[in-house]
Amino acid sequence: MKKSFLTALALLPLAASAQTGLTPEKLWQLGRLGEMQVSPDGKTVAFTVTRYSLTDNKGNADIYTVPVAGGAVKQLTTTPGSENTLNWRPDGRLTFLSGEGGTDQLYVMGADGSGKARLSEFPDEGLSNLKYAPKGNFILYTQDVKTGKEIKDWYPDLPKADAKIIDDLNYRHWNAWDDFRATHVFFQPVGADGKPTGYGKDVMAGEKFDAPLQPLAGAEQLAFAPDGYSLAYTSRKLTGKAEAESTNSDIYLYNIRASKTENLSLGLDGYDTEPAFSPDGTKLAWLSMATPGFEADRTGIVVYDFKTKKREDITKGSEQAAGNLRWSADGKTIYFASVIQGTDQLFAVPSKGGKIRQVTQGPQNYNAFELAGPTTAVANKTTIGSPADLVRIDLKTGKETPLTTLNQDELAGVTMGKVEDRRVTTTDGKQMQVYVIYPPGFDPAKKYPTLLYCQGGPQSPITQSWSYRWNFQLMAANGYIIVAPNRRGLPGFGTEWNNSISGDWGGQPIRDYLSAIDEVSKEPFVDKDRRGCVGASYGGYSVYYLAGKHEGRFKTFIAHAGLYNLTSWYPSTEEMFFAKHDIGGTPWDATLHKSYTDFSPQLFAKNWDTPMLVIHGGKDFRVPEGQGMEAFGTAQLRGIPSRFLYFPNEGHWIQKPQNAVLWQRVFFEWLGRTLQPGGQAAK
Repeated sequence: MKKSFLTALALLPLAASAQTGLTPEKLWQLGRLGEMQVSPDGKTVAFTVTRYSLTDNKGNADIYTVPVAGGAVKQLTTTPGSENTLNWRPDGRLTFLSGEGGTDQLYVMGADGSGKARLSEFPDEGLSNLKYAPKGNFILYTQDVKTGKEIKDWYPDLPKADAKIIDDLNYRHWNAWDDFRATHVFFQPVGADGKPTGYGKDVMAGEKFDAPLQPLAGAEQLAFAPDGYSLAYTSRKLTGKAEAESTNSDIYLYNIRASKTENLSLGLDGYDTEPAFSPDGTKLAWLSMATPGFEADRTGIVVYDFKTKKREDITKGSEQAAGNLRWSADGKTIYFASVIQGTDQLFAVPSKGGKIRQVTQGPQNYNAFELAGPTTAVANKTTIGSPADLVRIDLKTGKETPLTTLNQDELAGVTMGKVEDRRVTTTDGKQMQVYVIYPPGFDPAKKYPTLLYCQGGPQSPITQSWSYRWNFQLMAANGYIIVAPNRRGLPGFGTEWNNSISGDWGGQPIRDYLSAIDEVSKEPFVDKDRRGCVGASYGGYSVYYLAGKHEGRFKTFIAHAGLYNLTSWYPSTEEMFFAKHDIGGTPWDATLHKSYTDFSPQLFAKNWDTPMLVIHGGKDFRVPEGQGMEAFGTAQLRGIPSRFLYFPNEGHWIQKPQNAVLWQRVFFEWLGRTLQPGGQAAK
């Protein structure tokens, strides 16, 4: 049976090429907007754009500028190495890090790219996250320092021994093993000529902890006070099992003059991150989650008053989860970004607390922003149909003005599919937002194969983002309708909706998925005989779970980095706080949570009867590779037509260009062979 099926696959056509020309290769031709910084006078925004070479299998970031008022985009660097970590100095010159000399060093140039000069002679120690103090008197940065012993340190007579000795948890995280080093914060004086002087001082000397939090956080978790004589940083000062079981990161204030450190968030036991000083230095704001061990709790804004020593959550009682907070120049307002109804918008709240105002509206994401004056912001904007560009936003009216069109040439002639925002009634009578994306040139008189997209997280929202892997427009260009529900557990629809997935992975969220695909399948243009189900992480879990419970709805499944066996996953993942909170307990509890008895996908593998593509990375320590191998092995042993796409050097995401293109090719080949897109005339 298996051989005849695979032979048939080889004879079937691949997914039909879209007339628009949107392909995986095209995606990797697009320039990707990176960091941005607005000049001190608010007139210029500097930003980076990364462009990739499939041949070289790597990318290169260059620096550009554009006037905030609008005008021509100017490219300032063309070096073979990437530039990053942009900072405007008080004198209006732009600094950045570059490895063009072989090691990461600090450079400076004029706002027009003139007068470029190297400022530093840092040792090659993995320098990153560099920031200038507002007055330009200090810089801070992070470097890795050795904090433990490797095998060669314990047994120097065995230099070729290749092993790890592990005595505690958190020995690996996301995609990296513990290397007995920690990322520390350093500060260093800056001379009148703008060059760092003396040497960097480690403000965490002797500690085994990281700052910022590793491996995903960056310079947003570090901040200088306005006078430059104190700095704030984020760290979770725990190690081993304690670190693996806790989200308790804190905000630390280091006084440069006194060489003393103070914990400002002591007693707040959830995540506390991203400190930001008020313009006059009298207050410090940061993002705070109240619930220990819950990584997707609502993020409030805590403001600490240095005079009174009091803290206040100025967004207490709000349903909005804050991110990317910025103080207004007069200190009276804090602006922030937040997910709402499948979009990412800008909001404002008085810094003393009060009514939150939604600044922007519309079907787009403002993914990051910087203030450029009392009534102006510059934001990174995406939609499901367009990659990131810079726009100017009027903070009073919310009006948007485009500043860049970075991929105008690359996307010339490419037609994007229509994106529809629908509401579907769930099995418990709630209204659920569902994005439906149609193929370019959609003809309602035809029938189309349709994909149910299952989102990961499990609390990562489906918004107006532009993805370079799960790209809805690329799927649509290959002839598919995509159904993407903001099911239970996804942010932007209130705290109850967001939190209700915890402990209920196989319950209402799964029923939400089925409500979405069943409702959209009532449309005459949906071919019910050619429906597929795809997703990653919790979305991959959903694929495995639905494969045993879909009651004939789907003809194919694709799971990337999915959780297949919750009993074996729990002790093999790394952030144990997430596993304990979301699964509802351990697999050795005297009374097992229903996650283990009712919701683990392997329990229903006896019902599998549908072709399945399994994708997994060998360095995925959040969902270890064994989960994908168990699922693929089950499918093979049960005679289910299946394929395993394995990336030994990728983690939870696919990041290398050629691997990413391979991912897309195998993804669409599998869909083409099992769903045969192309559009059929409706009968």
